[in-house]
Amino acid sequence: MRIAVSAIQGDFQEHEKVFEELGAECVELRQKADLDQDYDAFVLPGGESTVQGKLLKELDMFDIIKEKIEAGMPVFATCAGLILLAEHLENDDREYFRTLPVTVRRNAYGRQLGSFFTRGEMKHVGEIPMTFIRAPYIAEADEAEVLAETDGRVTAVRYGRQLAMSFHPELDPDRKIYRYFIDEVMNG
Repeated sequence: MRIAVSAIQGDFQEHEKVFEELGAECVELRQKADLDQDYDAFVLPGGESTVQGKLLKELDMFDIIKEKIEAGMPVFATCAGLILLAEHLENDDREYFRTLPVTVRRNAYGRQLGSFFTRGEMKHVGEIPMTFIRAPYIAEADEAEVLAETDGRVTAVRYGRQLAMSFHPELDPDRKIYRYFIDEVMNG
């Protein structure tokens, strides 16, 4: 199994380490030519969604990735990745892939100082650690399956082969979310 990780900005290396630990080979997407490789899924990491969206468009990668996601390529998205997938942004007029039928509120938990850690239940996965860093939350889930909530706010969803969350599972030692993605989203 080969996982393509968007490596233009953000915490992509942490995701690579986890997927490699679980037996996957990772390829980094840094330029348009990298999209020509064979791979089975995408990772859209946390970081700065505005910067990532801008770079994906400037590097002429955006439309190709969007087409692959719309055609059913599995995608694992965290924090900024969730923002990039969202159909609507509640507090921003920018638009990105719009493949995930949710409305997301950017920086919903405040500034960097508003970052926090908690534990919570995730449907199909069980109890997991959740690290939130300047995190968004999902204000409306529309057709997406709600997988986790934190303090009454939706923080993880699945829609078809797209798995997206507000938090950063790559920063915690628990690997259940990654196994769920591999077993159920990619192969299910």
